[in-house]
Amino acid sequence: MPIRPFAPTDAGPIRRILEQTGVFRNEELDVAQELMDIVIHQPDQKDYVMSTYVDEEGAVRGYYCVGPTPAAEGTYDLYWIATDPRLHGKGVGTELLRHCEEYVRTQQGRLIVVETSSLPEYDKTRCFYQRKGYREEARIRNYYARGDDLVLLTKQLQEDR
Repeated sequence: MPIRPFAPTDAGPIRRILEQTGVFRNEELDVAQELMDIVIHQPDQKDYVMSTYVDEEGAVRGYYCVGPTPAAEGTYDLYWIATDPRLHGKGVGTELLRHCEEYVRTQQGRLIVVETSSLPEYDKTRCFYQRKGYREEARIRNYYARGDDLVLLTKQLQEDR
């Protein structure tokens, strides 16, 4: 399987993938880097789990970062998922998301929450999640900046009893 646990050497290629998408601001890139640094330098931490998609030659082509939501039972935040822009539409994101959801299930997770932007640059991202069974639960107007709403998407992995 081309998805494996994140390795410290993945940080540089992942950063480049995030930059190449052309949608993330420098502050967002810095947050992604900070999370990678935490995973690298604090291997026993449990807040962030990262997995990396590699191609047949072992080149990094995508990743995701997920973690349990503090003070919530069975809820996980999907912090990042990104693929090499040259591979968009080739199933890499779908494979990463499927892997993420399976990981959350193994941790007895029942709900995944995704935060994203309402800007037009994120239309494809929101459509991707919606095609995968995520639904918009909430929208906070002007959250990131004027005209840039926070869109909260969720997917129930286990029905509440």
